Amino acid sequence: MAVPQYGEDPEPSERFPAGPLYVPVRPGSSGCTLRLFRTPLGRRTAVGFTSERGLVATLGGHQAWIRLAEPALRALTGPLGVTTVTVDPRFTAPAAGPAGDAPAEPAPVPAHWAG
Repeated sequence: MAVPQYGEDPEPSERFPAGPLYVPVRPGSSGCTLRLFRTPLGRRTAVGFTSERGLVATLGGHQAWIRLAEPALRALTGPLGVTTVTVDPRFTAPAAGPAGDAPAEPAPVPAHWAG
């Protein structure tokens, strides 16, 4: 029985997409600050999107962003203890309000990016 030959490694060594990512930021008086998020288990993570369309679909059209390569994003967040980078997250939840604020209606179902 012949063993199939592959032109490329079936499991590439690169863990992330090549090229710059669209990274959400908060503009401020001194420049931009990266937005950090939380994973479903509560760990802090940096987030990047492979397309502007994906960022807008997940975070909205008013979200400011910058372009950064994944290694640059890791270099910026590593000193903060953030070791996880989430690329093209599929689910988001609404921002939490202050502890005393109870929503008048049930919270919406998290948005899904079909990307």
